[in-house]
Amino acid sequence: MTDTDDASRTRLRHHRDHPHSSMSFDEAAGLARTGDVWLFRGTSTADRAIRAFTNSPVNHVGMVIALDDLPPLIWHAELGKTIPDVWAGVTHRGTQLHRLADAAGQWSHRYGQTAWMRQIDIDVTTEMEDAAIQTVAEFDGRTFPATRSLATGWVKGRIRRRSELETLFCAEVVAITYERMGLLDEKRPPNWYDPGKFWSGHRLELHGATLGPEIEITDIPPFELAT
Repeated sequence: MTDTDDASRTRLRHHRDHPHSSMSFDEAAGLARTGDVWLFRGTSTADRAIRAFTNSPVNHVGMVIALDDLPPLIWHAELGKTIPDVWAGVTHRGTQLHRLADAAGQWSHRYGQTAWMRQIDIDVTTEMEDAAIQTVAEFDGRTFPATRSLATGWVKGRIRRRSELETLFCAEVVAITYERMGLLDEKRPPNWYDPGKFWSGHRLELHGATLGPEIEITDIPPFELAT
């Protein structure tokens, strides 16, 4: 283990011992690991509607994929199509794999959202990372559900009925990926999950891992589309 690794683990322990702390984006990106979740809360009418309908403190969630020396990525679903999907190589709506810096910049500055990170407390195995990438390969490009379909899916989820996976909401994307990685069982369907299920107050039960407390992310650079 290098001195840098030691310093990183020391900082993580500090944040785990001091809930509701904050961290700059550059520091958070440097500590990113596959399986971390990033949560967002905004003030738009749509953001407030999602939180009200799901009784959730946040309205968006995505999962980090951090591979070798590549910049950290975030796997999520959204309506926007401004940021290039690094998996597909084009811009589109729905399920997308973005550079974390691009997505955080977009959600922070264009959408006016506050961001938090919750870090997973294990080093995921190669098999788990492979499962995450295979999930991206299978589901990248699925459309974001319309409002009526989204509401129907949540209602079905509450009574443990699975919705079709032709359209996917952000929390479903994270839940499916966690299932494929072996972190969640299949007792609850993916449409049972909403963004708030990944907030600490819900006490999400993972197999062999836990998520740390929310760390608010500050100093997020704005997203700038390459010309």
